[in-house]
Amino acid sequence: MPYHVKMFSYVICQHPSCQKTAVSNYSKDTKTLSTHEYCFEHSPIASQIEEYIYEYIKSNDKIVGLNASGISFQNLDFTNKRFYGCNFYGCTFRNIHSENLRSRMSMFDFSIFSDCNLLGSNLQFTSFAGATFSHILFTNSDLVHNNFCGSHILQSSFDDSDLYNSRFIRARLQNTSFRNCNIKKTMFFEMSQENVSFKLSNTREALFSKEIDYESLF
Repeated sequence: MPYHVKMFSYVICQHPSCQKTAVSNYSKDTKTLSTHEYCFEHSPIASQIEEYIYEYIKSNDKIVGLNASGISFQNLDFTNKRFYGCNFYGCTFRNIHSENLRSRMSMFDFSIFSDCNLLGSNLQFTSFAGATFSHILFTNSDLVHNNFCGSHILQSSFDDSDLYNSRFIRARLQNTSFRNCNIKKTMFFEMSQENVSFKLSNTREALFSKEIDYESLF
């Protein structure tokens, strides 16, 4: 079944020479999401924009096309939140509690996750390229067709999860567990690993080498 997702707007920040995308703005009065003129870094009302985005996420379970690039999220509950076509590039997530978080076609590239509980997540076609994960629980999640390329994952758990056809190319994995996972067609080549467990996972169906028979992937 195809996904029809309205992606975030690619409006460029109006600050001279800045090529970042403008963040979203939320109106409490009209309860509508619009595009701000500036990226978060250059916004003259950055703290206000941050509070408005917190309010938008808090008051909506289904979130479509949000651009929150560069914003920090701390001590928030994302349980049962659904993100579609959202941009969280370069964001920081600390002490996020979440169960049954859902994401489709969203971007978390170069974001930082620290001490987060993301149990039972359902994330598909979502990118975490270059992201950093420290003390993260993805246990019992569906993480299908996702991009973790170039990520750094430390002391985290993917146990009992479905990682079908996801990518961990050139990722750095330390003290991390993939026990009892479905890693069929999941790419791990050129990764570095230290104390990583794949116990009870179907490692024979995963891809740990650059010598790939690409015809077998389809």
